Amino acid sequence: MNEESKNGESKKRRAIVLVVDGCGIGAAPDHAEFGDSADCNSLANCAREVGGLALPNMAKLGLGNITSVAGVAPAANPTGIFGRLQEESNGKDTQTGHWEMMGIISPTAFPMFYEGFPPEVIDRFIAETGCKGILCNKPASGTVILDELGDEHRRTGFPIVYTSGDSVFQVATHVDVVPLATLYKWCEIARKILDGPYRVGRVIARPFNGESGHYKRLSGDRHDYAVPPPAKTFLDNTLDSGLGVFGIGKIEDIFVGNGLSHAKHTGTNAEGLELTLKAIANDIDMNTVQIGSTRPDRMGLIFTNLVDTDSLYGHRRDVKGYGQALEEIDQWLGRIMAAMQPDDLLLISSDHGNDPTAPGTDHTREFVPLIGYSPSVASADIGIRHGFADIAGSLSSWLNIGWTGAGQSFIQVQG
Repeated sequence: MNEESKNGESKKRRAIVLVVDGCGIGAAPDHAEFGDSADCNSLANCAREVGGLALPNMAKLGLGNITSVAGVAPAANPTGIFGRLQEESNGKDTQTGHWEMMGIISPTAFPMFYEGFPPEVIDRFIAETGCKGILCNKPASGTVILDELGDEHRRTGFPIVYTSGDSVFQVATHVDVVPLATLYKWCEIARKILDGPYRVGRVIARPFNGESGHYKRLSGDRHDYAVPPPAKTFLDNTLDSGLGVFGIGKIEDIFVGNGLSHAKHTGTNAEGLELTLKAIANDIDMNTVQIGSTRPDRMGLIFTNLVDTDSLYGHRRDVKGYGQALEEIDQWLGRIMAAMQPDDLLLISSDHGNDPTAPGTDHTREFVPLIGYSPSVASADIGIRHGFADIAGSLSSWLNIGWTGAGQSFIQVQG
């Protein structure tokens, strides 16, 4: 393939990145530095505990060729790209992982608050919001804490403030007690307070509804107030090149809108997967999801976060739910691959581990799987890649977009 032909074809190409949130594939070499066991393995441990996972589409791509996963046999002739990525950044959280995928290495970890937030933060929050008091102020599971404190919140009106395995300040309120607009305003105030040594990665609004014993988080109304990336990411380069970038799920919050032309929040994995499929099939009125003034000629990158494995099941150590979420993704994957065009590239990976069999409720420092597919790319075992940023490097090669940040390409395009 000559250079002119290659450049012409690359202008037609499109990439889809699916992030299965909190899905590791074995302890990273530095796991002990992050307080994790050498036995942590989100994917394999879940598969073992549930008696095997049914992931036929991922198996065909080569998932079972990366490591032993109960129910996922190694493919004799894999049709995809497969391997493991080792994180280089100092962290095991959502932002750090996603930023690294898009070419930003974070040497300094976001602060964690394992004992809760100090009085200078909480006192200012109470004073500046006028909420009169708070409940909790400790690391907690977002669903468990509603069972513990939901009734008291409804009685007092005090917001439930807690943290987790991420660097986050979460504020949970019942929609019949605190209007959504008020909750969002309180979180905006918290974001301004949490700076300097208290600069958590995200402040998260966690609205919920329901009655005692049956409280339910309203994921579709969740809103994250994040620290923006410290430099331009590959998303910015893609947008600057004239291609549209569509963030699905919490991508808009993680990157604070940077590098995105279009975005849509989702309440469930199924909603995110359906939206991804529709975007691939050009079955969306993109005017309804445009978030910026840029009007690109065509969509070049679809970037989807599938959060249920992490937020609903990983942190809750719900092994069965975690496994069912993976199987749901695989079922949609068959439809997504069938809808892909020859000039499409699909990459599936994760931002960190969250072993549902591990003690506690924290994320786990793990390798993450990488499986990919395109009709125009040969199957390949890419082994262990040092850095999630090789996703950015590979996207740069595929889309023919200049990129000087971290990451090397593992894509070999067939001539």
